[in-house]
Amino acid sequence: MKTLLRVDASSRVDGSHSRDIADFFVEHWLNANLEGRVVTRDLVEEPIPHISEETITGYYTPKEQHTPELKAATALSDKLITELKEADIVLIDTPMYNFSVPSALKAWIDQVSRVGETFSFSPDTGFEGLVTGKPVYVITATGAVFSDEAMQPMDFLTPYLQLLLGFLGFAQVEVFEIEGTSTDEAAVELSSDKVKARIIALGLDYA
Repeated sequence: MKTLLRVDASSRVDGSHSRDIADFFVEHWLNANLEGRVVTRDLVEEPIPHISEETITGYYTPKEQHTPELKAATALSDKLITELKEADIVLIDTPMYNFSVPSALKAWIDQVSRVGETFSFSPDTGFEGLVTGKPVYVITATGAVFSDEAMQPMDFLTPYLQLLLGFLGFAQVEVFEIEGTSTDEAAVELSSDKVKARIIALGLDYA
């Protein structure tokens, strides 16, 4: 049985463009994978706490040396990383807030970006991502039209997620962009139609 991990980050549970397109994506994936399983990690319905000093200490302490306090501090990180590693395909849907990722998504990123678990470092070879062998799809929704040349320098959402996910080991990172949600209804309709066509063209069959 194949598993899709869906990570929702929009504070809008209803009326969210990114969530709506994610629903469309999941529907098509399930049609292509009739026995597939969807694990949903809704970062708004179930907020992820920010990492603490104890969490960071736990990250850099070998597990065999973890005290009960460090085990408790890293338990959520362990769970989220297990979800990420066990998935066959990852879907992240997020709006842009103030030119970058929502804090809810950043909290999840800080829990799953962990040395020795999702990336490694060696003085000789540098950094290496450890989450490999699976695609990740990112659906973004932006209030303005960031494909316009004048707006592109203000987009710290898409480049950041592409860099971060590549850093963790994802070789295939595909971004679907919904634009103009606050400023341009025509752009929303056009970009939504294009994104849906791209999703349909994927086939979404990972047998």
